[in-house]
Amino acid sequence: MTGERFWSHETPLPAQVQIAVNINIIGLNPKNESTAEAPFVFTVNSTPSVAQLSVKGRAQVSGDTMEIQKMIEDHKQNKPPPTPVLQAVSSIAMAEAILLSKSLGVPPPLPPIGVPADQQPVTPPQTQSKRPETHYS
Repeated sequence: MTGERFWSHETPLPAQVQIAVNINIIGLNPKNESTAEAPFVFTVNSTPSVAQLSVKGRAQVSGDTMEIQKMIEDHKQNKPPPTPVLQAVSSIAMAEAILLSKSLGVPPPLPPIGVPADQQPVTPPQTQSKRPETHYS
């Protein structure tokens, strides 16, 4: 794991920071008939350039012989890795990146939390009250 904060600690962080997360499964190497190893790189970059985080590792993939062979063949043909492999690697690497961002004092690589638009309460038009205008003298 590596993390670097580019923004000075004396300067307040910007109000809006865009975070880009990228995950690359670099290979899929057989270890035995029912296990393969998947080296990966998980990176987090921000705009403006507040920090950069990187988590590198090797995921161990287990399954039946046919399943592992198919994954390896698909990888040789540049097909994307199976979704469960990506999800497992992503969730573990994301947890590490969140801890690293906390240590550096930068925003974590998480989407903002809010109520989805389709779940926000809707006030019927007839019950909406108009706010009185405020006047100062």
